[in-house]
Amino acid sequence: MISRTVHRLVAKDASDASQAEARQTAIHVASLSATKLADGLIDPKLILSWLLNALGAPGYLIGALVPVREAGALLPQLALSRIIEARRVRKWIWALGSAIQGLAALAMAGAAFLLDGALAGWAILAALACLATARAACSASYKDILARTVAKGARGSVSGLAGMIGAAAVLTFAAALSLGVLPKDLGVIALALASAGGLWLLAAVLFTRLDEQPTDATKGDRRKAVLQPLKEDPQLRIYIATRALLIATALAPPFLIVMSGREGQSTSDLGVFVLSSAAATILSSYVWGRSADRSSRMTLATGGAIAAAIYAAAALVGWFGPGALDVWLSAAFIFVAQIAYEAARAGRKTHLTDMDAGGRRPAYTALSNTMIGVLLLLGGGFGALSDAAGPAAVLALFALMCLAGAAAALSLREVQSDAPEGG
Repeated sequence: MISRTVHRLVAKDASDASQAEARQTAIHVASLSATKLADGLIDPKLILSWLLNALGAPGYLIGALVPVREAGALLPQLALSRIIEARRVRKWIWALGSAIQGLAALAMAGAAFLLDGALAGWAILAALACLATARAACSASYKDILARTVAKGARGSVSGLAGMIGAAAVLTFAAALSLGVLPKDLGVIALALASAGGLWLLAAVLFTRLDEQPTDATKGDRRKAVLQPLKEDPQLRIYIATRALLIATALAPPFLIVMSGREGQSTSDLGVFVLSSAAATILSSYVWGRSADRSSRMTLATGGAIAAAIYAAAALVGWFGPGALDVWLSAAFIFVAQIAYEAARAGRKTHLTDMDAGGRRPAYTALSNTMIGVLLLLGGGFGALSDAAGPAAVLALFALMCLAGAAAALSLREVQSDAPEGG
């Protein structure tokens, strides 16, 4: 049913493509939509943090949720890329990774139903570590699979449409919680985790239906040093520098919330922020996906410029405004910031997928993701800066980073104008 529904949604974009290409696109969008909704249902920043707190887990376990999730999803990718490159058909790696994520989410749900206190916290954190590692396998393999099963010019739309569908479903869930349609109790959240597990398992099954043609394994390339692509490809160096500068688009929202002066004070305010972010994703993700299919470098540059402008404006209001921001002004800042994040996200994903990687796209993906993972681990330093100088100072620094990231993006090659790869 999901695959047929998505097939109709992408029909306009696939009007000039064969039925086989439309089917491939539909499978990608259906699988990604399911996983994006699952991600929203186990969000460590909100859902799992609330759950562990309700279960009486100690604070140090709650504080470890986001680092375990982010680092676990990025840092193993260099090692995993060697395994991926050795496989002639790679969809099975993604499907296995999605299935493991589903089983890990079901384990979290079981822990929420059966355990409490520190034991529940440790069990959920261990399941999250397994989930993050499986996610690393999916991330390291996906761009290569997408490049080999969907033609250039439609790849950004796949991610954008899936993001829009997933965000709409997350928006519905967030609204139901915020408005009291669903009670905020352990049973409901545990069922949400179980639903996420089912969605990942469904995505795994759908993904196996892709028609991925076998390719030669890159045994010779696997003997190269893991950092060799950085030495050989200046465009990869520029891409990683651009992406590193634009990590500010992922790190900024908590500081916008801190500037509101309402963090943790009102669940209704939190609902406004979540709804604002989800609405921005729904409205912009598909648009940015289409934009990235035309020019991923300009999409990156535009996202960086928008982010620089909104962070600078927020910093100025923080320095010269009347104390804490109004909740609706904070929500407006978060809305625009999320639009900029979606642009950066669509641009970086599509650029890496479309650029010439000399047959080593899994290695390129893993190398860039691992380096960004290390930088994200170091991102805690921005919290220390916020404590010392205030969130406005951090946002001003983020504005400068995004401006530099936009300038760096303009130095990237226009990869969409290169000769198309076989889909």
